[in-house]
Amino acid sequence: MLAVEICSSSYYSDGTYDTVIGNAICADGAAKFLIDTDSQGCECPEIIDFESLLDPEQLDRVGLEHKDGKLRIILAPSIPKLAAPMIAGAVDSLLRRHNLNRSDIRFWVMHPGGRKVIDSVRRHMGLSDDQVEFSRRVMRNYGNMSSPTVMFVLEEVVRTADPQPGDWGVMTALGPGMAAEAALLRW
Repeated sequence: MLAVEICSSSYYSDGTYDTVIGNAICADGAAKFLIDTDSQGCECPEIIDFESLLDPEQLDRVGLEHKDGKLRIILAPSIPKLAAPMIAGAVDSLLRRHNLNRSDIRFWVMHPGGRKVIDSVRRHMGLSDDQVEFSRRVMRNYGNMSSPTVMFVLEEVVRTADPQPGDWGVMTALGPGMAAEAALLRW
């Protein structure tokens, strides 16, 4: 699996809030994973299940548009407020299917989106600062690289948190549309 995003292709200057924020937090990035059916000896988790929530009424809140012959990022100020309940809805639906609670999850592999998104999701879902530290660290060190960012967070968990066989994790991400995605992971 390969994810490459060239966010700098959407740098645009018009003085609006979403453009200034988008230019400030977004970065270019690439990440790859080798996915195999034989996980013997692998430190990577197995993907158990997946859930998506879409709210097309928020289509104009996050994404890209063509303006004056250029790409312009759209990041509405309402995203942190919209993101938290959507992510919680996707996560809770996923966990219910597997008779799990949020307290059963050891690792929260959250796409950071931005500082305000992390803070909003943390508060809404009742997570601790420690549970979102991997996301904060990746945001601080690399910025929001769009789709590769959550893969950087997973790598940070695997590299620094010592996941053990049987540990549960949840990987979450946001996208245009507005979309919330959640994957249930098991080491």
